[in-house]
Amino acid sequence: MINIFDTTSIKNKQTRLAFSIFWIMVSSILQTFVIQSFMDPANLLSSGFTGLAILINKLTSLAGFPVSVSLGILCLNIPAALLCSRHISKRFTLLSCIQFALTSLLLDVCHFQPIFNDLFLNVMFGGFLYGFVSVIALRTEGSTGGTDFIAMYISDKRNKSIWNQVFLFNVCIIVIFGSFFGWEYAGYSIVFQFISTRTISTFYHRYAQIMVEVTTARPEAVSQAFKKNFRHGMSIVNGQGGYSGKPFSLCKSIVSSYEEKPVIDCLKHVDPEAIVYTYKIDNFYGRFYQKPIE
Repeated sequence: MINIFDTTSIKNKQTRLAFSIFWIMVSSILQTFVIQSFMDPANLLSSGFTGLAILINKLTSLAGFPVSVSLGILCLNIPAALLCSRHISKRFTLLSCIQFALTSLLLDVCHFQPIFNDLFLNVMFGGFLYGFVSVIALRTEGSTGGTDFIAMYISDKRNKSIWNQVFLFNVCIIVIFGSFFGWEYAGYSIVFQFISTRTISTFYHRYAQIMVEVTTARPEAVSQAFKKNFRHGMSIVNGQGGYSGKPFSLCKSIVSSYEEKPVIDCLKHVDPEAIVYTYKIDNFYGRFYQKPIE
């Protein structure tokens, strides 16, 4: 089901952009729904700049001059978007700006009602859905803005996910929240954000890597097609079938997990008789081409 959000297989740029904008809008609506139906009734704090905007709203309300959450989202995200736009693609920045701007608007015009009266249920379901909001945005090659801008920039530079570090930043915000509004709600907010972060790590695998191994009688054709389409090289080991006695070759390479389906489709197109299997790589050291964010 998660593949319905994937835009990488759409070749036409206009169609791909329209598809991405549609799902970005869906993520904004879902984010607004989670904030109003799960977080507000349970007095929870969300992650990233949206959580920071909520915290600013609560703190300024105590001081007697409340800054709206919608205004806070815009004021925090616009500088981050401008700062990162030169280092991350314009398309990614545009989609992210649509997401946080629409969320800012919807928080003022929409009024979703609470679903549960139970704090635990709000934390569990709200945390999962809030993480899924980011998954939808990221899978359509955008983001929810804020710390996602920073996380994607650093992750692309290091070729490694930093969502756990983002979680630690969010915990610091919650500590401030707890010192003013109570540690019980701060504790529940940490659980909420942990569930949200684990949801992202579970469903978004841009920086996970897999080993692809192909048993084929056409190693040259397979390796050339693979190199042309994915900018990765292949190691070729020649061998002989133990049962048939016929010669064959084992072609091996490491790719990003999001490339798995197009890689298999390409290899099976070149050699329909090839045997292809993949498995997860926990650690990889060496040069690796990571397709940039478009």
